[in-house]
Amino acid sequence: MNYLALGLFCLWVLTEVLSAQGAVKPVVSVAGVSVSENFADRLVEAALYRTTQKVRYDPAYVALDYPGGDVPADTGVCTDVVIRSYRALGIDLQPLVHEDMKASFSAYPKLWGLKRPDKNIDHRRVPNLETFFKRHGGRVKEGEGTYLPGDLITWDLDGNGLWHIGIVVGPDTFVHNIGAGPVLETGLRQWKVVGHYRYHPR
Repeated sequence: MNYLALGLFCLWVLTEVLSAQGAVKPVVSVAGVSVSENFADRLVEAALYRTTQKVRYDPAYVALDYPGGDVPADTGVCTDVVIRSYRALGIDLQPLVHEDMKASFSAYPKLWGLKRPDKNIDHRRVPNLETFFKRHGGRVKEGEGTYLPGDLITWDLDGNGLWHIGIVVGPDTFVHNIGAGPVLETGLRQWKVVGHYRYHPR
């Protein structure tokens, strides 16, 4: 997708969101660019920006700085799209997930044989993000809400625990990295949806 098309899509998404909400949200100027004060709108903008970055899919374990640690900018997986989008809004899921796991390790899945939290990888695992969002009021229960821009969706790609996550950016449209870097795609229900979250801490 070229930059002009992406820009037009971003404009369309924001127009649709604001129309659906029935009111124009105020904007603020950041570095000369008008940015909506609405958290969901800003998360959508951050997710769409990820699609302009060249990223090679690489699930390798990497020792990270803490807090604020990240894998090399030109690598990443599906969770890194979410992590980097939230970081663009000043929210670092690495320490948030790590500290929550330290406080309540038993509440998190035991799928990797770990006996304690690992600040390098915990926030990069979909089941851990799901647990964190649930524990902090971000879960949207099935049938309680439609998929709105800024929501998070998790899937089981093969019906056997192959987890995946993406960010909703428009009607039936989302940003994710399923192997070719962050991309814009349609078809929210092309895989089995197993989680729906709306984590807007501000």
